[in-house]
Amino acid sequence: MGEVIDTAALVRSGSSSAADVMDACLKRINSRDKAVNALVSYDEDRARADAARIDKKRADGQTLGKLAGVPVVVKDNICTEFSRTTCGSKILESYVSQFNAFVVDQLIDADAVIVGKANLDEFAMGSSTEFSLHGGTLNPWDTQRVPGGSSGGPAVAVASRMVSASLGSDTGGSIRQPASFCGVVGLKPSYGRVSRYGLVAYGSSLDQIGPFATSVDDAALMLEVIAGHDDRDSTSVNEDVPVYTDALHQPIDGKRVGVCDACFAEGLSDDVRLSVESSIEKMRDAGCEIVPIALPHMKYAIASYYMIAMAEASSNLARFDGVHYGYRAAEPRDLADMYATSRGEGFGAEVKRRIMMGTYALSSGYYDAYYLKALKVRRLIKVDFDAAYQRCDVIALPVAPTTAFAVGEKVEDPLAMYLSDMYTVFANLAGLCAISLPCGFDGSGLPIGWQLMGQPLGESTLLSMAHHYQSMTDYHLQAPELATK
Repeated sequence: MGEVIDTAALVRSGSSSAADVMDACLKRINSRDKAVNALVSYDEDRARADAARIDKKRADGQTLGKLAGVPVVVKDNICTEFSRTTCGSKILESYVSQFNAFVVDQLIDADAVIVGKANLDEFAMGSSTEFSLHGGTLNPWDTQRVPGGSSGGPAVAVASRMVSASLGSDTGGSIRQPASFCGVVGLKPSYGRVSRYGLVAYGSSLDQIGPFATSVDDAALMLEVIAGHDDRDSTSVNEDVPVYTDALHQPIDGKRVGVCDACFAEGLSDDVRLSVESSIEKMRDAGCEIVPIALPHMKYAIASYYMIAMAEASSNLARFDGVHYGYRAAEPRDLADMYATSRGEGFGAEVKRRIMMGTYALSSGYYDAYYLKALKVRRLIKVDFDAAYQRCDVIALPVAPTTAFAVGEKVEDPLAMYLSDMYTVFANLAGLCAISLPCGFDGSGLPIGWQLMGQPLGESTLLSMAHHYQSMTDYHLQAPELATK
């Protein structure tokens, strides 16, 4: 089982109190977060009050939810009415939402305790969690390394065992890459499986909220809680949510794992390649059939992804203009100056870069050449995956070409940073579900993750195969030294 499942069971049975669980959690946060800067904010008084409410609910004979007393943090681009939602940006430094995101209400209804908000690259634009109003987050395995991004804060909070689980968002790999760099499980659900209501939009056709945990079992339970139809999100899938925790134990004998040789070509470090290949062999030993597949358009995925994501970011971030809410420049000369200066002072360099590139791609005379062409390539990539899934049940590939890189190493080289997503953007472009699993360590002792990608709404199969893999290994049980302090 996992820590989330075990904690909830103990609180439901009365063997442990939510108050005791919360005291232990806050003690870990207070002793560990200063070293890694994973959390933007946390409210001890509110967390203890929520824990006391759960204990009273049990004492009154009421049935507790699936996440009874479980401490959770959420990425700071997920709206909460009880704390700021800054998106790591000066432009939203003081913003407090008037409503909770759908997933936040789902957690509360399941009797989880949302302890605080976790750090991220500004507006979820980055692969290292170095671009944040609140400063960079550090990798708990080596604080000279990045934790990945943009959901570095939620990943580190789980990896350092400050909390049992967390929520992040994944637009092009922002859950899976930090999970790989930090040695935890990161699940990106299918597009539409989890409501985006209350998620501050980056790329609306790409964004998806998903969980971090130390085990597949816990990730499955978290998904079970946060998934579901929501009328407030027009892209939300109106289908029943499976009992994912029951699906974990489905047999995998005869399941087919697709492998594309092009995913193991130049640019992939030897440590990562060997660990991923070893993991694929473990699946063969477990009774799976390993089948070759072709993804002929994968080489265009990064270019297509960034063109679409930046265009959507340009549109989505137009609302932050210094008028309705958020940062406003002091003493502007006129209305145009207020718009320009507020945005110029409020947004960071990486966000400005993406807005400008997206605006250019959408401008008259360039729309067809860039944005429209990227959409056509996206369709071809989706067709490639549809064909591949005629031959296999899931696809195995690396999460990132390397393990965690050094702090500052790629800050001045945006293209090198963007290439960190070369194996993850497929799932977002094609609307697939995907999971990152710990599968080893490199020569420097840094975690390595590998990735399984499933068909749209294929989470049950994906999770069962991931669970069987994890039952054969103990990489997910290992924690950084920080987690023992």
